Amino acid sequence: MSVHLHSAAESDCHAQNTSLYCGDALQVLQSLDTASVDCCITSPPYWGQREYSNGGIGLEADVEDYIHQLCAILGEVKRVLTPQGSLWLNIGDAYRGKSLVGIPWRVAIRLMDEQGWILRNDVIWHKVKGSPDNSKDKLRHVYEDVFHFVSTKDCYYDMDAIRAKPRSAKVRNGAVVSATGVSGVRYRRQIELSTKLSDSEKEDAIIALDAMLAEVSGGRLSDFRMIVRGEQRTTHSDSERLSGRAKELKERGFYFMKYHPNGTKPSDVWDIIPEDSQKRKVHFAPFPEDLCRIPILATCPSGGAVIDPFCGTGTTLVVAKSLGRRGIGIDISAEYVDIAKKRIRSFLL
Repeated sequence: MSVHLHSAAESDCHAQNTSLYCGDALQVLQSLDTASVDCCITSPPYWGQREYSNGGIGLEADVEDYIHQLCAILGEVKRVLTPQGSLWLNIGDAYRGKSLVGIPWRVAIRLMDEQGWILRNDVIWHKVKGSPDNSKDKLRHVYEDVFHFVSTKDCYYDMDAIRAKPRSAKVRNGAVVSATGVSGVRYRRQIELSTKLSDSEKEDAIIALDAMLAEVSGGRLSDFRMIVRGEQRTTHSDSERLSGRAKELKERGFYFMKYHPNGTKPSDVWDIIPEDSQKRKVHFAPFPEDLCRIPILATCPSGGAVIDPFCGTGTTLVVAKSLGRRGIGIDISAEYVDIAKKRIRSFLL
């Protein structure tokens, strides 16, 4: 496999290999075909925090100019994405006059209001260790936003590809219990002693509980919770108008919450150490490879294409290749593009 390096004027990015473009992100994106990419993962230069040798976005004197330029680029990203495609945007904030500017949400709201993006998640990237902070009048900052945008409700999403491996049921004292120790004894006792259930509701609840335990015993379910009228509160809401579970609790006297047999899905808080495993001394802000894995596995089909219009030294592209996807990278710095090319070639050896 090989890496194709293009000038900004070239636009052939349909090869089955990684493509790298050295040039302005907006201009390169404008040269790419509409609906030709499955997923975009990017972390644009943060406003006013670093000065790169080749200039580019982030050096604007006014934050509104920065937001305008960034949104113009992301508008082109929307065009090159397929209708089922996703944009994952990692963006940091900045302080001016001791006040947070609010850049991440200013950008997010602009994208929703003016470009019609649909915001599916605001992921909190918890940096675990974080950075030292000597300020005496504010808390230490240890997170950044990673926004997941789509352009249509019919987006590609492979949830099973990112689920955590489920824990298995086990045998305890001769009885099968769920992954977290649910044996049904407590629920059965609650049903039998309930003053909120009728005799027929109790009988139905015991039959349903036995059926659920049989699912666990047969390996078709790893875990569950039972909500019994008068014993546990309904989840989310007691309003029958707002909650189907509240309605079921009123009509049947109980309901179950089943844990997915393929495991739990990730939360919207990711604990990822922001360390650079490549020890890249020439790049000031490379993000970790782990930040790309869930987005690629979940929202880019196998063999699909992932683009990063601010690819820097190529982290997104390396992860894309490792997961069987095509990578397309753009960066204004020829030095960074050269490093990215060497990293990808090294990975392919």
